[in-house]
Formats: sequence, C-alpha cells, structure tokens
Amino acid sequence: MSMASRHNEADIPELISRRSLMARAGGGAGLLGLAALMQDEGLLSSSFAADGLGNRALNPLAVQQTHFPAKAKRVIWVFINGGPSQVDTWDYKPALETWDGKSIKEFDPSFKNTTGFFKNAVGNLMKSPFEFTPRGECGKMVSSLFPHMGEHVDKMAFIHSGHTESNNHSPALFAMNTGMPRMGFPCVGAWVTYGLGSESRDLPGFVVMSDPKGRGLPKGHAANWSAGFLPGVYQGTHLRPTGDPIDNLNRPDVLTDAAQRSQLDLLKALNEVHRTEYEAESQLAARIESFELAYRMQMSAPEALDIGAEPKHIQDLYGIGDEQCDHFARQCLMARRLVERGVRFVQIYSGGMENQRSWDGHNDIAGNHSQFAGETDRPVGGLLTDLAQRGLLDETLVIWCGEFGRLPIAQVSKKPGRDHNPHCFTAWLAGGGVKGGVSYGESDEIGYKAAVDKVHINDLHATILHLLGVDHERLTYKYNGRRFRLTDVAGEVVHKIIA
Repeated sequence: MSMASRHNEADIPELISRRSLMARAGGGAGLLGLAALMQDEGLLSSSFAADGLGNRALNPLAVQQTHFPAKAKRVIWVFINGGPSQVDTWDYKPALETWDGKSIKEFDPSFKNTTGFFKNAVGNLMKSPFEFTPRGECGKMVSSLFPHMGEHVDKMAFIHSGHTESNNHSPALFAMNTGMPRMGFPCVGAWVTYGLGSESRDLPGFVVMSDPKGRGLPKGHAANWSAGFLPGVYQGTHLRPTGDPIDNLNRPDVLTDAAQRSQLDLLKALNEVHRTEYEAESQLAARIESFELAYRMQMSAPEALDIGAEPKHIQDLYGIGDEQCDHFARQCLMARRLVERGVRFVQIYSGGMENQRSWDGHNDIAGNHSQFAGETDRPVGGLLTDLAQRGLLDETLVIWCGEFGRLPIAQVSKKPGRDHNPHCFTAWLAGGGVKGGVSYGESDEIGYKAAVDKVHINDLHATILHLLGVDHERLTYKYNGRRFRLTDVAGEVVHKIIA
C-alpha cells in the first residue's frame, strides 16, 4: 500500500514538485534520496526524475548503465578461505613426485624460509597426497578432491599464475577482497553494486554468507565486505550463519505494518530537517535507503531464503541432507535464489578462522583439504548444474578463489601440512562470458611461483569488472581529494579467458 493511499485528499492538497521541495528544504544531496522514496510513495511529481540529475542520486541502488555490453550481470564468489593448495587441487604438478623429499633450494636457491609464515617448520618438497585424473572434453587434470566440480571443467577457465604480496591472512584477505592489503577500502562486491546498482528493489545488492559450523568469521571479519569510503548502502549484508539470517527481520507482533510505516515516515521527516541543516552530509541518501530497504526486506527476504520451497530433487542436487555438506549446500542454494531475484553480488566463505577451522592446512594437508573439499564439492557442482539448467549461468559469473596459495614443501608437523604461499595461487571462473575448458598462465615446475603470464590480484579484479561491462579505469570514487578505484593504478584484463 502506498503512502498516498493512506491519506485523505485533504491531507495532501497537491503533489510536491521538485522546485517547491528544493525551495522549502534548501537543496542537498541527501534530499535526492528522500525524493526518490517520496516519488515511489506517490508524493512527488515525476518531473523530479526527469530533471537530468541521474538515477544514482535519486536511488543509490538504481541500475546503472554499463560502460560497454556486459557478458555477466551478477556474481557468486565461492571464497576458499584460508588459502587452498594449488598443487593439491587444480594445478597438477607431476614433477613434484620426482622432487619429493628433496630440498626446495635444489630447485630454487633463492628460496627464503620467510616465504611462508612459520620459518622454523620448513621441510622438503612434498608430492600431493591426492590422485589427479583427466576430466571433461578438455582433459583437465583434476584432484580426487573434486569428483563433482570436476564434472564442470569444460565450463571453467583456470588461472594458474595468480600472485599477491602478503603471506599473512588478514592483509591477504583484504588484498583479495579490496585490492589493498589493509582495511578501510571498498571490497569488490561494494564496487560492483556502486557501479551497477541492484536489479532487486526488495533485497540487498550485495549479500555475504560465512561459515555456519561455529568456526568463526574469516580474519578481518566484516572489513572483508566493507564499503570502505563508499556510501554504506553498498556494503555487504551479512546473513547470520545460525538462527535468523538477518537481525530484526521479523516485525514484533505488537507492531503493525501501518505503525511501522508511520515510524519510517517520521524518520524521513527528521532526516529532512537534518539535511537542511547539514547540506554537505553525503550519507543521508544511503541512510534513508537502508531504512526503506530493511522495511521491504521484511516481506521479500523470508521468501528468498526459504530453500524449503525448492523441490526435493533440487535439494538433493546440492547435497542438502548430507551431513558433511548440508550447511554449505544450503548457502549455495540460497545464493542461486538470491541472484535469481536480482541480487547483484553474493559471496560465500568456506571455512572460518585460521588453521584447521579453514583451508589453512598447516597441519595434515590431506585431512584438512579432504574435509573442506567434502563440504563444498557437491554443493558447488550442484550450483553450476542448477544455474546452467535454469539458463542463469550465461549471465552469472561464478568464482572459486582464496586469498593465496600454499607452498609445495612440507610444513613439519605430526602430519605434514603446507605453509602460506603468496607467490602462486589458482583461481577458476565459470559462466558469465568466460571461455570454458581453458587454462591461462603457468606456475613453475613444482608450483612454487607464478612463472608464465602472471596474473596479479589487480588483473583478476579488472577481469571481473570487464565481464560485468565495467572499465576498471573508469569506475572511480573521489575521496579525500583523490579518485580511487578497485584496481588502484594497475590492472590488466585477462582477455584470453573471455569468450
């Protein structure tokens, strides 16, 4: 029900025009966001929107025009938190069997024991404990960790030459998410929703899901999905892993819809007073929109997150009901339901804090990766199958990537693990205009360093934006006198993985 329909004509003698509203309130950027909400409610004439001021000012999450035709409209990023070992997952290195047990300094005399994180636990080179077999028509060699994802290699483009700077989780997570190895900068999801807006009016543009098995948030916590210096409306909405996914989503029984609507109307009026006194307040439109979005989400979010509405064969496809992977299966199915309803960017974290609570396999790499692959393999494979059969994969970019890779040497422990490796990681992308069944870049013979066609995090980000129809050099935001962008002053699009 619109606001106008709840008032008598005598209460609203005439629609408020743009000029009269500006004259009464004194202008200001925050007013434009308020005006869009008022126009939605029938209280503002359409001449306001036709004034050439731009959709973003009227509605921070309005759909924006791309710089060039987009191949993908939305993103699902499966974040492999903790740093997966490239040589035990997707980057097959048969030479490791030959080098097994030898010192890495025989291969690379320049190796320093500070490359990893535990400098006093450096062992010898270690072959993978997993068997690799060719999969798909492309014959991609895939670890036995991924029987389900391996079925989709002909849809995937692999980057085997990724590299970053930090060997520590927190700065590496910030770098992978924001392009900068320190907190305070907008993450990829925030930049994407800022640049493109959201196709859903009733759900957040950017949603994040974290580990629901009591293993905590990734290092750095919510700074990984922060909007940084962008308006707050672009930050990720974190779905709680247990209980109600969103705080205060259910309206208290004593509060009726009409009463809540009146509360929001009062907030609008108070915000307008604040805006007239502080015209330079740039966050007001986002603040108003966040109140209104929360109100609309009370109606739409429960339905979007209700995976029980899915038929049993779809739930089985993802692995719902399988004790090992049920939690991640539910999140992957939620992700599909969210992008299907117009959410622009969804990020799902596999694993929580460090060590055995994530893919951070310092101890027992075989046990660690077997556990987390077992939790994610079937759900991600089901997600790719489901997106494809619904015709969504062509416009949905799916990403599998962590914050760095792991060293090909053994980390000394009761059961050998692998230490952090910023010099090389593997990522794959599928759908959304990506070439399937291709591999780009190469690591060296033992998977220690990116060696051929190196891909920095800035390059990966530039490629993601390009697939979404965004020129990474043109997507900027002025802050503290400087124009910032996700890729800072670097970044080259990896065109060879684009269809």
